[in-house]
Amino acid sequence: MADTAQLTEACPIAEVLDHVAGKWSIGVLVAAAHGPVRFTELEREVAGISRRMLTLTLRKLERDGLLVRTVYPTVPPKVEYSLTDMARELYTSLTGLLGWAERHRGDIARARAAYDAASRVS
Repeated sequence: MADTAQLTEACPIAEVLDHVAGKWSIGVLVAAAHGPVRFTELEREVAGISRRMLTLTLRKLERDGLLVRTVYPTVPPKVEYSLTDMARELYTSLTGLLGWAERHRGDIARARAAYDAASRVS
């Protein structure tokens, strides 16, 4: 049985990974990686995201310390989102993972096809 301390440590780690590995979170982080971006830019960049989901994702990432929301005192107010240092570090890891996925997607597709073919035979 797992040690209570290990379970206590694992829960926050799983929660953080769940937040940053989500479909919308990755899209927002990638879109914001090259400098401050506005809501409408993010809406265009993150394919398929609704305004409501974008708002929720931005709040979640800001709460987690991955985005900084800057409001400029203009009329109408100008709002920009920027990655924090922590998020830039995460972005580096994400680009490594994306590169791995690109290099191995053919291998994964072939492995799945072989597995599925073997499953039909047995």
